[in-house]
Amino acid sequence: MLSLLQSAFEKRSALFEVTDAYRIVNGAADGFPGLTLDRFGDRFQVQFFGPEMLSRRRELVDAVSRLFKPVCVVVKERLSRSGKSLENAPMEIAFGSREDAVGVVREGRARFHVDLLDTVNPGLFLDMRHVRLEVEERFRAMDGEGPRFLNLFSYTCSFSVHARLGGAAVATNADISGKILDKGRENYALNGLDLRPGEFFRGNALEYVRWACKKGLRFDGIVLDPPSFARFKGFNFNVREHLMPLVAECAQILNPHGFFMVSSNYSEFALDAFSRDVLDAVKSVHKN
Repeated sequence: MLSLLQSAFEKRSALFEVTDAYRIVNGAADGFPGLTLDRFGDRFQVQFFGPEMLSRRRELVDAVSRLFKPVCVVVKERLSRSGKSLENAPMEIAFGSREDAVGVVREGRARFHVDLLDTVNPGLFLDMRHVRLEVEERFRAMDGEGPRFLNLFSYTCSFSVHARLGGAAVATNADISGKILDKGRENYALNGLDLRPGEFFRGNALEYVRWACKKGLRFDGIVLDPPSFARFKGFNFNVREHLMPLVAECAQILNPHGFFMVSSNYSEFALDAFSRDVLDAVKSVHKN
């Protein structure tokens, strides 16, 4: 097991200078079916998405501890014993303490707070790293005064931190959770970013987009990365039903030479059809 872990770790060597938060093991491709291992600085997260490796749980934790010398290892079971996917996964501190599960990671020029025991996700979605870094680079390359960024379903505001580090004058975050927005404010502070008027909006994304349209606000970059479902004040957001109309409404507040990133983890979307539908929704507003 140690040799498999070492081999998986070495495959990620291209990331070592970029970040200390990345996936080391991604299931069967790395010799660990039904399992992922994520590094968040000196903290490690093991997730079981299937039963294949459960019987070797202790052996795995021991191997991770021996190889990486972590301050904390948290184990999460993402499937019930009946095979049902769990959003509220059981969590166990297999090594370290509750206090050790909290820390800071680096990503390019940015730093972010993480807490491996807060929710299923510690505060930073690793699979969107390349997009976050691209957002920063896009703002760094922009001409003109006061470029603006809009981050819908903002979670802990990591896209906005990168946008501001790249030179965005304002990076607006919209999310239904006040607790999550507070974590975003903490990430701003961690990176030495002042809080500017209009950067934090608690409410649903559609509500903000329609308000911004009425106010004549325009943005040079928009990120729209919604959950599959969300509920706020009686409104139930369903990504299959509401995403493309929201894309079209977002296009109305996008500057002609701006960029727009749309993403979804909804498994029933086919990539080709998804890309086509997003482009069609944008082109319904921006004819050229």
